[in-house]
Amino acid sequence: MTNTTAAPPRGLPGFDGLDRLITLMTGAEKHAPAAHSTTDALWVLYSRVLRVTPETVRDPGRDRFLLSKGHGPMAYYAVLAAHGFFDEEVLSGFGTYASPLGHHPDRLLVPGAEIGSGSLGHGLPLAVGTVLGLRAQGLTDPRVWVLVGDAELDEGSNHEAIAHAGPAGLEQLHTLVIDNASATHGWPGGIASRFEAADWSAATVDGRDHEALYAAFTAPHPGRPRAVIAQVEPKG
Repeated sequence: MTNTTAAPPRGLPGFDGLDRLITLMTGAEKHAPAAHSTTDALWVLYSRVLRVTPETVRDPGRDRFLLSKGHGPMAYYAVLAAHGFFDEEVLSGFGTYASPLGHHPDRLLVPGAEIGSGSLGHGLPLAVGTVLGLRAQGLTDPRVWVLVGDAELDEGSNHEAIAHAGPAGLEQLHTLVIDNASATHGWPGGIASRFEAADWSAATVDGRDHEALYAAFTAPHPGRPRAVIAQVEPKG
């Protein structure tokens, strides 16, 4: 396994500095396992895949990232800080009354956040709607990424979105499923089989292997949406 990734903007922390950034966020209700399960995948996305920067967060041509698994945002906040979306000093106020960094992200307060999230099952339907909205505007180049937890797939709203996106050929749509074995329900053949049955392109990878994540994130999938299932250690 290798965790070699591109460097963040000059003068900002690299992947090895994420733990330090996360420890700056103190207080109750941190949902630490939920946050740490996403760290590697988020880093690879923001360092090597997503076409969005602090300077282009309002550019109509930017890629969109939607964090559906909003109840564990610490890793997300740390990755945003590491890539210059806001100063790391903001992290220490996590969860306090005056801080923009709540226990669930607020798109009106967190620089770079596309949606307010936390209620499970909303992110993937919102991502489908985002792609449809971009298409309606003639914007076919921006890619839309949504990160969901495996337990979110217990929600029927996700399956309606999956069932629509495949036949509709929403090639701009990419779903990252963090699989830490916390789902109540399962599927014969694994989570990827659920997407493949709806005509998605899908792959299952080690969620801690940066090169495997990058390869899965960038694999061609003409005419179909893409799902990447990132398996990490089971939730304790």
